[in-house]
Amino acid sequence: MNFNRIAAIMLRQFYLYRGSPVRVVPLFAWVTVDIVLWGFITKYLNAIASSGFNFIPALLGAVLLWDFFIRVMQGVTTAFFEDVWSRNFLNVFATPLSISEYIAGLVLSAIATSSVGLLVMLVLASLVFGLSFLVYGMLLIPFLLALFLFGIALGIFACGMVLRFGPASEWLIWPIPAILSPFAAVFYPLSTLPNWMRVISRALPASYVFEGMRTVVSGRVLPGTMLAASNVLAVGYIFVASWFFMRIYHQAVRTGLIARYSAESVS
Repeated sequence: MNFNRIAAIMLRQFYLYRGSPVRVVPLFAWVTVDIVLWGFITKYLNAIASSGFNFIPALLGAVLLWDFFIRVMQGVTTAFFEDVWSRNFLNVFATPLSISEYIAGLVLSAIATSSVGLLVMLVLASLVFGLSFLVYGMLLIPFLLALFLFGIALGIFACGMVLRFGPASEWLIWPIPAILSPFAAVFYPLSTLPNWMRVISRALPASYVFEGMRTVVSGRVLPGTMLAASNVLAVGYIFVASWFFMRIYHQAVRTGLIARYSAESVS
């Protein structure tokens, strides 16, 4: 892969944000609202709880990790949607740019945009609501890594869906995190779920992350197999999602769909 071509995809995203400051606001606005809302909820729960359990690392930490996952996924899809909305595919792929370089550019763009949201969440959660990341220790890094990899995989897969079914299918993409959240067990143990939901949960890297986070917060020892499973699954999903996107792209080129890509393209 040619890094200069990958950098060109990132540079295009930079110019979009620089030329339209309004695009910058969503990078931190929604995560700020979530952290503030859940921050006050956890403070209230701490005030009325008689057990002395600290809800801040359990609930506010879960919100921070889940929002980070959403920012990563949407970082990939939003960068892709910019080409969808501007109908820029023919211009992009008329260049020597390869599909793997294009995907790499989307991923690096997602790293940049999600980092902004993560920084804002870390500052708000720690300075305003007193979330101490020492509770998680060094395990915070593999937690974030697993969610980052899973977010990248889901973002690439979502891009493939839109490329296949057309921009009108965009509405299918935004609800994906909300649909997955009950199975990911963001706010409650997996034991709360019925058996059929647990089967799906075990296939999601995020469920291992949040179950592991609650294990650490409760003072128990986290099994190494839990972290290994989350990261192995996430890496596997990246390969599957990349294969899916490339297959859809080659099909679009072969059938000529990419040349007539429009808001109503569904076949």
